[in-house]
Amino acid sequence: MQREAVVHAHPRGEGFKECIICAFADGLHHRPQTTFGNVKTDVLIDQEPGFKPMNFVEVIRQSPWVA
Repeated sequence: MQREAVVHAHPRGEGFKECIICAFADGLHHRPQTTFGNVKTDVLIDQEPGFKPMNFVEVIRQSPWVA
C-alpha cells in the first residue's frame, strides 16, 4: 500500500532506469574507493567455480519498472 502511494506521488517515467543508474554513478564518482565490493562476494568468486554475482545495474535494467 505504501509503495503504491510513493509510486503514484513520484511516477517512474521514460528513462527512469538509466536516470537512476546515472544518479548512483554521480554520487560515487568523487569517492570511488567507497565502492569496494562485499568481501563475501570476492571470496565466492575466488573459491566457487562458476559463481557469478548479481549485477546491480542489470537488476535495474531488467526490472518490471517503466522503461
